[in-house]
Amino acid sequence: MGSHLRPTRRQFLQTAGAAVAVPYVITSSALGQNGVPPASDRIVMGGIGIGNMGNGDQDAFLSRPDVQYVAVCDVRAGVREAAKGKVDKRYNNTDCQAYNDFRELLSRPDIDAVHVATPDHWHAIMVIEACRQGKDVYCQKPETRTLREGPLMVEAARRYARVVSGGSQRVLDDYRGIVDKCWGGVLGAIKSINVNVGPLSQPCNLPAEPVPPDMDWDMWLGPAPWAPYNSKRCDGNYGTSGNSWRSYVDYSGGGMTDWGAHHFGGATFAVDVREQQPEEVIYHEHQGQPYLSFRYPDGLLIHHNRPHSENLAVEVLPGEERPAKPVPSYKGTGGIYGDFLECVKTRERPFRDIELAVNTVMISHLGIIAYTLQRSLKWDASKQEFPDDAEANRFLDRARREPWQL
Repeated sequence: MGSHLRPTRRQFLQTAGAAVAVPYVITSSALGQNGVPPASDRIVMGGIGIGNMGNGDQDAFLSRPDVQYVAVCDVRAGVREAAKGKVDKRYNNTDCQAYNDFRELLSRPDIDAVHVATPDHWHAIMVIEACRQGKDVYCQKPETRTLREGPLMVEAARRYARVVSGGSQRVLDDYRGIVDKCWGGVLGAIKSINVNVGPLSQPCNLPAEPVPPDMDWDMWLGPAPWAPYNSKRCDGNYGTSGNSWRSYVDYSGGGMTDWGAHHFGGATFAVDVREQQPEEVIYHEHQGQPYLSFRYPDGLLIHHNRPHSENLAVEVLPGEERPAKPVPSYKGTGGIYGDFLECVKTRERPFRDIELAVNTVMISHLGIIAYTLQRSLKWDASKQEFPDDAEANRFLDRARREPWQL
Protein backbone atom coordinates (compact mmCIF):
# COMPACT_ATOMS: atom_id res chain seq x y z
CA MET A 1 0.00 0.00 0.00
CA GLY A 2 1.28 3.49 -0.81
CA SER A 3 1.61 6.17 1.83
CA HIS A 4 -0.54 9.29 1.73
CA LEU A 5 2.51 11.15 3.07
CA ARG A 6 4.63 10.71 -0.05
CA PRO A 7 5.48 13.87 -2.08
CA THR A 8 2.85 15.22 -4.42
CA ARG A 9 3.37 14.85 -8.15
CA ARG A 10 4.52 18.44 -8.48
CA GLN A 11 6.82 18.22 -5.47
CA PHE A 12 8.27 15.04 -6.95
CA LEU A 13 8.93 16.75 -10.27
CA GLN A 14 10.50 19.76 -8.55
CA THR A 15 12.82 17.53 -6.51
CA ALA A 16 13.80 15.49 -9.54
CA GLY A 17 14.54 18.64 -11.50
CA ALA A 18 16.82 19.98 -8.79
CA ALA A 19 18.73 16.72 -8.45
CA VAL A 20 19.46 16.04 -12.11
CA ALA A 21 20.91 18.80 -14.27
CA VAL A 22 20.44 17.65 -17.86
CA PRO A 23 19.39 19.49 -21.01
CA TYR A 24 15.69 19.39 -21.74
CA VAL A 25 13.18 20.94 -24.10
CA ILE A 26 9.91 22.50 -22.94
CA THR A 27 7.31 22.12 -25.66
CA SER A 28 4.66 24.71 -26.41
CA SER A 29 1.98 22.27 -25.26
CA ALA A 30 3.75 21.84 -21.93
CA LEU A 31 3.83 25.60 -21.46
CA GLY A 32 0.18 25.89 -22.37
CA GLN A 33 -1.42 27.47 -25.42
CA ASN A 34 -4.82 28.13 -26.99
CA GLY A 35 -6.58 28.11 -23.63
CA VAL A 36 -4.89 24.91 -22.44
CA PRO A 37 -3.22 25.23 -19.02
CA PRO A 38 0.48 24.39 -18.77
CA ALA A 39 1.26 20.80 -17.85
CA SER A 40 2.09 21.75 -14.25
CA ASP A 41 -1.48 22.97 -13.76
CA ARG A 42 -3.30 20.07 -15.39
CA ILE A 43 -4.86 17.25 -13.37
CA VAL A 44 -3.21 13.97 -14.36
CA MET A 45 -5.89 11.28 -14.66
CA GLY A 46 -6.45 7.62 -15.39
CA GLY A 47 -9.56 5.48 -15.81
CA ILE A 48 -10.45 2.09 -14.34
CA GLY A 49 -13.24 0.17 -16.10
CA ILE A 50 -13.63 1.71 -19.58
CA GLY A 51 -16.77 -0.01 -20.91
CA ASN A 52 -20.13 1.74 -21.34
CA MET A 53 -20.25 4.40 -18.60
CA GLY A 54 -16.48 4.24 -18.21
CA ASN A 55 -16.17 5.05 -21.90
CA GLY A 56 -18.45 8.04 -21.46
CA ASP A 57 -16.55 9.19 -18.39
CA GLN A 58 -13.29 8.87 -20.28
CA ASP A 59 -14.65 11.03 -23.11
CA ALA A 60 -15.78 13.68 -20.63
CA PHE A 61 -12.45 13.92 -18.81
CA LEU A 62 -10.35 13.52 -21.96
CA SER A 63 -12.08 16.53 -23.54
CA ARG A 64 -11.17 18.79 -20.64
CA PRO A 65 -8.24 21.18 -21.24
CA ASP A 66 -7.37 21.07 -17.52
CA VAL A 67 -6.84 17.26 -17.63
CA GLN A 68 -3.85 15.28 -18.84
CA TYR A 69 -5.13 11.72 -19.34
CA VAL A 70 -2.31 9.19 -19.08
CA ALA A 71 -3.56 5.68 -18.23
CA VAL A 72 -6.41 3.21 -18.68
CA CYS A 73 -7.24 -0.07 -16.97
CA ASP A 74 -9.63 -2.82 -18.01
CA VAL A 75 -9.61 -6.61 -17.75
CA ARG A 76 -10.54 -6.89 -21.44
CA ALA A 77 -7.56 -6.36 -23.71
CA GLY A 78 -9.62 -5.10 -26.63
CA VAL A 79 -11.41 -2.52 -24.51
CA ARG A 80 -8.28 -1.15 -22.86
CA GLU A 81 -6.36 -0.97 -26.14
CA ALA A 82 -9.24 0.93 -27.76
CA ALA A 83 -9.30 3.29 -24.78
CA LYS A 84 -5.55 3.79 -25.03
CA GLY A 85 -5.89 4.48 -28.74
CA LYS A 86 -8.45 7.18 -28.07
CA VAL A 87 -6.10 8.92 -25.63
CA ASP A 88 -3.11 8.65 -27.93
CA LYS A 89 -5.14 10.13 -30.79
CA ARG A 90 -6.25 13.01 -28.58
CA TYR A 91 -2.67 13.96 -27.73
CA ASN A 92 -1.06 12.79 -30.96
CA ASN A 93 1.41 10.50 -29.20
CA THR A 94 1.66 6.94 -27.86
CA ASP A 95 2.20 7.80 -24.20
CA CYS A 96 -0.99 6.42 -22.63
CA GLN A 97 -0.31 3.26 -20.64
CA ALA A 98 -2.81 0.38 -20.54
CA TYR A 99 -3.14 -1.92 -17.51
CA ASN A 100 -4.97 -5.13 -16.69
CA ASP A 101 -4.47 -4.72 -12.90
CA PHE A 102 -5.83 -1.52 -11.32
CA ARG A 103 -3.18 -1.66 -8.59
CA GLU A 104 -0.45 -0.94 -11.13
CA LEU A 105 -2.25 2.18 -12.30
CA LEU A 106 -2.91 3.38 -8.73
CA SER A 107 0.74 2.90 -7.75
CA ARG A 108 1.89 5.58 -10.21
CA PRO A 109 3.01 8.69 -8.31
CA ASP A 110 2.32 11.00 -11.27
CA ILE A 111 -1.46 10.34 -11.32
CA ASP A 112 -3.58 12.82 -9.34
CA ALA A 113 -7.07 11.40 -9.86
CA VAL A 114 -8.93 8.42 -11.32
CA HIS A 115 -12.44 7.65 -12.46
CA VAL A 116 -13.92 4.24 -11.63
CA ALA A 117 -16.73 2.62 -13.62
CA THR A 118 -16.33 -1.08 -12.95
CA PRO A 119 -19.21 -3.35 -11.89
CA ASP A 120 -20.51 -2.39 -8.45
CA HIS A 121 -18.86 -5.22 -6.51
CA TRP A 122 -15.44 -3.64 -7.20
CA HIS A 123 -16.22 -0.02 -6.28
CA ALA A 124 -15.40 0.00 -2.55
CA ILE A 125 -12.09 -1.86 -2.89
CA MET A 126 -10.88 0.38 -5.71
CA VAL A 127 -12.01 3.66 -4.17
CA ILE A 128 -10.44 2.86 -0.79
CA GLU A 129 -7.17 1.76 -2.39
CA ALA A 130 -7.12 4.89 -4.57
CA CYS A 131 -7.49 7.04 -1.45
CA ARG A 132 -4.65 5.15 0.24
CA GLN A 133 -2.50 5.80 -2.82
CA GLY A 134 -3.23 9.54 -2.64
CA LYS A 135 -5.64 9.75 -5.58
CA ASP A 136 -8.87 11.71 -5.80
CA VAL A 137 -11.72 9.61 -7.20
CA TYR A 138 -14.79 10.02 -9.36
CA CYS A 139 -16.80 6.79 -8.85
CA GLN A 140 -19.83 5.83 -10.87
CA LYS A 141 -23.05 5.04 -9.07
CA PRO A 142 -24.20 2.98 -7.29
CA GLU A 143 -21.14 3.61 -5.18
CA THR A 144 -21.54 0.57 -2.92
CA ARG A 145 -22.65 -3.05 -3.14
CA THR A 146 -23.29 -3.46 0.61
CA LEU A 147 -24.14 -1.34 3.64
CA ARG A 148 -20.77 -1.97 5.31
CA GLU A 149 -18.80 -0.59 2.36
CA GLY A 150 -20.20 2.94 2.57
CA PRO A 151 -18.75 4.05 5.92
CA LEU A 152 -15.39 2.50 4.97
CA MET A 153 -15.28 4.56 1.77
CA VAL A 154 -16.19 7.75 3.64
CA GLU A 155 -13.55 6.99 6.28
CA ALA A 156 -10.87 6.49 3.62
CA ALA A 157 -11.77 9.75 1.88
CA ARG A 158 -11.54 11.67 5.14
CA ARG A 159 -8.45 9.91 6.53
CA TYR A 160 -6.40 10.49 3.40
CA ALA A 161 -7.91 13.93 2.67
CA ARG A 162 -9.19 12.87 -0.74
CA VAL A 163 -11.88 14.36 -2.95
CA VAL A 164 -14.28 11.51 -3.76
CA SER A 165 -17.34 12.18 -5.89
CA GLY A 166 -20.26 9.92 -6.73
CA GLY A 167 -21.35 9.80 -10.34
CA SER A 168 -25.10 10.46 -10.61
CA GLN A 169 -25.53 13.46 -12.89
CA ARG A 170 -29.32 13.04 -12.84
CA VAL A 171 -29.70 14.16 -9.22
CA LEU A 172 -29.34 17.79 -10.24
CA ASP A 173 -29.74 17.72 -14.02
CA ASP A 174 -32.90 15.61 -14.38
CA TYR A 175 -34.78 16.50 -11.22
CA ARG A 176 -34.15 20.24 -11.09
CA GLY A 177 -37.85 21.02 -11.52
CA ILE A 178 -38.98 19.31 -8.32
CA VAL A 179 -35.80 20.36 -6.48
CA ASP A 180 -36.43 24.05 -7.22
CA LYS A 181 -40.04 23.82 -6.06
CA CYS A 182 -39.10 22.11 -2.80
CA TRP A 183 -36.11 24.31 -1.96
CA GLY A 184 -37.95 27.45 -3.07
CA GLY A 185 -40.77 26.80 -0.61
CA VAL A 186 -43.37 26.76 -3.39
CA LEU A 187 -44.92 23.51 -2.18
CA GLY A 188 -44.81 24.33 1.52
CA ALA A 189 -43.75 21.87 4.19
CA ILE A 190 -43.21 18.37 2.83
CA LYS A 191 -44.61 15.23 4.42
CA SER A 192 -43.33 12.62 1.97
CA ILE A 193 -41.92 11.92 -1.46
CA ASN A 194 -42.28 8.71 -3.49
CA VAL A 195 -39.68 6.82 -5.52
CA ASN A 196 -40.63 4.18 -8.08
CA VAL A 197 -37.68 2.00 -9.04
CA GLY A 198 -36.73 -1.65 -9.41
CA PRO A 199 -36.27 -4.58 -9.78
CA LEU A 200 -34.03 -6.30 -7.21
CA SER A 201 -31.12 -8.36 -8.51
CA GLN A 202 -31.41 -12.14 -8.76
CA PRO A 203 -29.16 -15.22 -8.49
CA CYS A 204 -27.39 -16.17 -11.69
CA ASN A 205 -27.29 -19.75 -12.97
CA LEU A 206 -26.14 -19.19 -16.54
CA PRO A 207 -24.20 -22.09 -18.09
CA ALA A 208 -20.45 -22.00 -18.64
CA GLU A 209 -19.01 -20.66 -21.88
CA PRO A 210 -15.39 -20.55 -23.08
CA VAL A 211 -13.54 -17.55 -21.68
CA PRO A 212 -12.51 -15.18 -24.50
CA PRO A 213 -8.72 -15.09 -24.99
CA ASP A 214 -8.53 -11.34 -24.28
CA MET A 215 -10.53 -11.52 -21.01
CA ASP A 216 -9.09 -11.88 -17.50
CA TRP A 217 -12.16 -13.55 -16.03
CA ASP A 218 -10.68 -14.17 -12.59
CA MET A 219 -9.84 -10.47 -12.26
CA TRP A 220 -13.29 -9.46 -13.48
CA LEU A 221 -14.82 -11.58 -10.71
CA GLY A 222 -12.40 -10.24 -8.12
CA PRO A 223 -14.13 -10.28 -4.72
CA ALA A 224 -17.31 -11.89 -6.09
CA PRO A 225 -17.89 -15.65 -5.68
CA TRP A 226 -16.24 -17.78 -8.32
CA ALA A 227 -18.60 -18.56 -11.19
CA PRO A 228 -18.16 -19.87 -14.74
CA TYR A 229 -17.78 -17.32 -17.48
CA ASN A 230 -20.88 -16.45 -19.47
CA SER A 231 -21.02 -13.43 -21.74
CA LYS A 232 -24.41 -12.39 -20.33
CA ARG A 233 -23.13 -12.62 -16.76
CA CYS A 234 -20.64 -9.82 -17.38
CA ASP A 235 -22.39 -7.85 -20.14
CA GLY A 236 -22.35 -4.15 -19.36
CA ASN A 237 -25.65 -3.28 -21.00
CA TYR A 238 -27.93 -1.13 -18.87
CA GLY A 239 -30.70 -3.68 -18.46
CA THR A 240 -31.58 -4.91 -14.97
CA SER A 241 -34.01 -7.72 -15.81
CA GLY A 242 -31.47 -10.32 -16.93
CA ASN A 243 -28.48 -10.75 -19.24
CA SER A 244 -26.25 -8.09 -17.67
CA TRP A 245 -24.11 -7.93 -14.54
CA ARG A 246 -26.56 -5.35 -13.18
CA SER A 247 -29.16 -8.11 -13.01
CA TYR A 248 -27.28 -10.45 -10.70
CA VAL A 249 -26.90 -10.39 -6.93
CA ASP A 250 -23.18 -11.22 -6.88
CA TYR A 251 -22.34 -7.99 -8.69
CA SER A 252 -25.20 -5.53 -8.18
CA GLY A 253 -28.40 -4.71 -6.33
CA GLY A 254 -30.27 -4.57 -9.63
CA GLY A 255 -32.47 -1.65 -10.61
CA MET A 256 -33.06 -0.97 -6.92
CA THR A 257 -29.48 0.31 -6.55
CA ASP A 258 -28.70 1.17 -10.19
CA TRP A 259 -31.60 3.52 -10.94
CA GLY A 260 -32.21 3.85 -7.22
CA ALA A 261 -29.00 5.88 -6.94
CA HIS A 262 -30.55 8.38 -9.37
CA HIS A 263 -34.11 8.43 -8.05
CA PHE A 264 -33.38 8.23 -4.32
CA GLY A 265 -30.64 10.78 -4.94
CA GLY A 266 -33.15 13.16 -6.51
CA ALA A 267 -35.69 12.52 -3.76
CA THR A 268 -33.29 13.03 -0.83
CA PHE A 269 -31.95 16.18 -2.49
CA ALA A 270 -35.42 17.60 -3.14
CA VAL A 271 -36.62 17.12 0.45
CA ASP A 272 -33.22 18.06 1.90
CA VAL A 273 -32.26 14.90 3.80
CA ARG A 274 -29.07 14.15 1.85
CA GLU A 275 -26.98 14.45 5.02
CA GLN A 276 -29.15 12.04 7.01
CA GLN A 277 -30.05 8.36 7.04
CA PRO A 278 -33.49 6.92 7.80
CA GLU A 279 -34.11 5.45 11.24
CA GLU A 280 -36.81 2.99 10.21
CA VAL A 281 -37.95 1.03 7.17
CA ILE A 282 -41.68 0.28 7.33
CA TYR A 283 -42.88 -2.73 5.33
CA HIS A 284 -46.42 -2.52 3.90
CA GLU A 285 -48.60 -4.68 1.73
CA HIS A 286 -51.41 -3.32 -0.41
CA GLN A 287 -53.62 -5.87 -2.15
CA GLY A 288 -50.77 -8.37 -2.01
CA GLN A 289 -48.16 -5.92 -3.33
CA PRO A 290 -45.36 -4.88 -0.94
CA TYR A 291 -44.05 -1.34 -0.67
CA LEU A 292 -41.85 0.52 1.81
CA SER A 293 -41.66 3.76 3.74
CA PHE A 294 -38.32 5.10 4.98
CA ARG A 295 -38.86 7.32 8.02
CA TYR A 296 -36.31 10.01 8.87
CA PRO A 297 -35.66 11.41 12.37
CA ASP A 298 -37.84 14.48 11.72
CA GLY A 299 -40.74 12.29 10.59
CA LEU A 300 -40.35 12.88 6.85
CA LEU A 301 -41.10 9.79 4.74
CA ILE A 302 -39.63 8.52 1.51
CA HIS A 303 -41.94 5.89 0.03
CA HIS A 304 -40.79 3.19 -2.37
CA ASN A 305 -43.29 2.02 -4.99
CA ARG A 306 -46.24 3.41 -3.04
CA PRO A 307 -49.45 2.33 -4.82
CA HIS A 308 -50.99 4.90 -7.16
CA SER A 309 -48.09 7.31 -6.66
CA GLU A 310 -45.80 8.62 -9.40
CA ASN A 311 -42.02 8.82 -9.20
CA LEU A 312 -40.92 11.83 -7.11
CA ALA A 313 -44.52 12.69 -6.27
CA VAL A 314 -44.54 14.98 -3.21
CA GLU A 315 -47.10 14.99 -0.40
CA VAL A 316 -47.28 18.23 1.60
CA LEU A 317 -48.49 19.23 5.05
CA PRO A 318 -51.52 21.51 4.46
CA GLY A 319 -51.13 25.03 5.76
CA GLU A 320 -47.47 24.68 6.78
CA GLU A 321 -44.81 26.76 5.07
CA ARG A 322 -41.25 25.88 4.21
CA PRO A 323 -38.69 28.70 4.10
CA ALA A 324 -36.95 29.18 0.75
CA LYS A 325 -33.28 28.22 0.57
CA PRO A 326 -30.70 28.59 -2.22
CA VAL A 327 -30.21 25.35 -4.15
CA PRO A 328 -26.69 23.84 -3.94
CA SER A 329 -25.13 23.36 -7.35
CA TYR A 330 -22.01 22.28 -9.17
CA LYS A 331 -18.76 24.13 -8.71
CA GLY A 332 -16.68 25.09 -11.72
CA THR A 333 -17.98 24.52 -15.24
CA GLY A 334 -18.95 21.42 -17.16
CA GLY A 335 -21.56 19.71 -15.00
CA ILE A 336 -20.73 16.95 -12.55
CA TYR A 337 -17.35 16.25 -14.18
CA GLY A 338 -16.34 19.88 -13.94
CA ASP A 339 -17.56 19.95 -10.34
CA PHE A 340 -15.22 17.08 -9.45
CA LEU A 341 -12.24 18.66 -11.18
CA GLU A 342 -12.84 22.05 -9.59
CA CYS A 343 -12.89 20.38 -6.17
CA VAL A 344 -9.68 18.52 -6.96
CA LYS A 345 -8.13 21.97 -7.41
CA THR A 346 -9.76 23.70 -4.44
CA ARG A 347 -10.01 20.67 -2.07
CA GLU A 348 -13.67 21.44 -1.40
CA ARG A 349 -16.24 18.67 -1.17
CA PRO A 350 -18.00 18.00 -4.48
CA PHE A 351 -21.74 18.18 -5.12
CA ARG A 352 -21.99 14.37 -4.91
CA ASP A 353 -19.49 13.99 -2.08
CA ILE A 354 -19.02 10.33 -1.19
CA GLU A 355 -20.85 10.75 2.12
CA LEU A 356 -23.96 12.12 0.38
CA ALA A 357 -23.73 9.39 -2.27
CA VAL A 358 -23.46 6.70 0.42
CA ASN A 359 -26.47 8.12 2.27
CA THR A 360 -28.41 7.78 -0.97
CA VAL A 361 -27.49 4.25 -2.03
CA MET A 362 -27.87 2.88 1.50
CA ILE A 363 -31.62 3.53 1.18
CA SER A 364 -31.66 1.00 -1.65
CA HIS A 365 -29.71 -1.52 0.42
CA LEU A 366 -32.06 -1.08 3.40
CA GLY A 367 -34.98 -1.58 1.07
CA ILE A 368 -33.54 -4.77 -0.43
CA ILE A 369 -33.10 -6.24 3.05
CA ALA A 370 -36.64 -5.30 4.10
CA TYR A 371 -38.10 -6.86 0.94
CA THR A 372 -35.95 -9.97 1.41
CA LEU A 373 -37.06 -10.43 5.02
CA GLN A 374 -40.59 -9.19 4.28
CA ARG A 375 -40.75 -7.08 7.41
CA SER A 376 -40.02 -3.68 8.89
CA LEU A 377 -36.56 -2.75 10.20
CA LYS A 378 -35.04 -0.29 12.65
CA TRP A 379 -31.74 1.33 11.64
CA ASP A 380 -29.14 2.85 13.96
CA ALA A 381 -27.13 5.27 11.81
CA SER A 382 -24.61 5.98 14.57
CA LYS A 383 -23.68 2.30 14.89
CA GLN A 384 -24.45 1.36 11.27
CA GLU A 385 -26.47 -1.66 12.29
CA PHE A 386 -29.97 -2.99 12.84
CA PRO A 387 -30.34 -2.80 16.65
CA ASP A 388 -31.06 -6.16 18.33
CA ASP A 389 -31.70 -7.77 14.94
CA ALA A 390 -29.17 -10.52 14.22
CA GLU A 391 -31.14 -11.75 11.20
CA ALA A 392 -31.02 -8.37 9.45
CA ASN A 393 -27.40 -7.70 10.46
CA ARG A 394 -26.31 -10.74 8.47
CA PHE A 395 -27.10 -8.66 5.37
CA LEU A 396 -24.75 -5.80 6.27
CA ASP A 397 -22.03 -7.23 4.04
CA ARG A 398 -21.18 -10.04 1.65
CA ALA A 399 -18.32 -12.53 1.73
CA ARG A 400 -15.40 -11.69 -0.56
CA ARG A 401 -12.97 -14.00 -2.30
CA GLU A 402 -9.36 -13.82 -1.25
CA PRO A 403 -7.31 -11.72 -1.47
CA TRP A 404 -9.95 -9.02 -1.99
CA GLN A 405 -10.90 -8.07 1.55
CA LEU A 406 -11.86 -4.75 3.11
